Amino acid sequence: MCLVFLCFTLRQRRGTLTAIKGLQMKTAFLGMTGSGKSTLLAAVSGRKLPQAGSTQIEEVIAKVPDERLDWLYNLYKPKKNVPATIDCLDLPGLSFADDHCRAAARRLLGNVRTCDLLVLVIRAFDNAGLKADPINELSQLMTEILLADLELVETRITNLEKQVNKPSKDQGKQKMELAFQLRLRQAIESEKPLKTAIQSPEEAELVKPLGFLTLKPIVVVFNTPENEPAKVFDTKNVLDQSIPVISVCAEIEYEISQLDEDSRKDFMKDLGLTESAAHKLIRSCYSALGLINFFTVGEDETRAWPIKAGTTALDAAGKIHSDIKRGFIRAETISFADLKQYGDEKAVKAAGKFRLEGKTYVVQDGDIMNFRFNV
Repeated sequence: MCLVFLCFTLRQRRGTLTAIKGLQMKTAFLGMTGSGKSTLLAAVSGRKLPQAGSTQIEEVIAKVPDERLDWLYNLYKPKKNVPATIDCLDLPGLSFADDHCRAAARRLLGNVRTCDLLVLVIRAFDNAGLKADPINELSQLMTEILLADLELVETRITNLEKQVNKPSKDQGKQKMELAFQLRLRQAIESEKPLKTAIQSPEEAELVKPLGFLTLKPIVVVFNTPENEPAKVFDTKNVLDQSIPVISVCAEIEYEISQLDEDSRKDFMKDLGLTESAAHKLIRSCYSALGLINFFTVGEDETRAWPIKAGTTALDAAGKIHSDIKRGFIRAETISFADLKQYGDEKAVKAAGKFRLEGKTYVVQDGDIMNFRFNV
């Protein structure tokens, strides 16, 4: 399999291939002031801790750990190994202590409406004389997110009520949207999920540009004390039980992230850990985003490509290059499990596990694909 070589050969000869355009997904890390959110994000991204008290939104890239990609790299020994990544936003700590703080927090929340996932970091350790109250803190944060959406709905309703009585070609659509927004407000005020008020694909498309926070997938992280890194919390009265909840000691994870590979292994062994909690967190974010990996391999690189579960081979090809999608012929496909079982491509083919897939094939997590195309 030599996808990368094929692509670059065609680019040099004909100049037809466009730039690589991998899937870009943004995750916002939110938490109260002092939650340890920036420490946690430094742990998952491997960066140094930012300056304390920063009021800027920081953007960092976190690599998605995948043992399968490492195995492929050791098998093919290419020049590069390229993991999937998640784009992470680190917001300044939130406070809802008074109206001024609440207004500032709402402005910050407005900056994450274009993000795909929210990670709520909750302080579960005592700090500077402040006793931890993690369930109450989580409840407050969830409420404020709900109220931020209510504020957005109220603004939209006010604007529509001014418009619907003015004759225009859009008057009918405006009346329909007003009725819909009133339904959304009722759902929020009843503390029901917004999705229960969306009754058609058309309404789902209507709310997309608004970026409702309560419609986004959420992962909750309890930042635990060093002596109880895996402490479990009862969230059934605060959260929908489908929301992933993870316990992580950010201080320990940050220490692990700053070590070289050998020292990291020894440190984790001393703690009785087989995997860092930061890696588990990133994978939970990946899963919450509905993402899977397919792989490409060759002399130049092994690479993990993030795609939404349910993506067809044709659209997966387009994630690499638009010209590959345009000239798609077929996808030569091997599952990672088969390659690992049989040891190399030749043995996979001899076992009859090598497949040729067409445009409508739904890519599976762990597929190793070589796209044949003609442009």
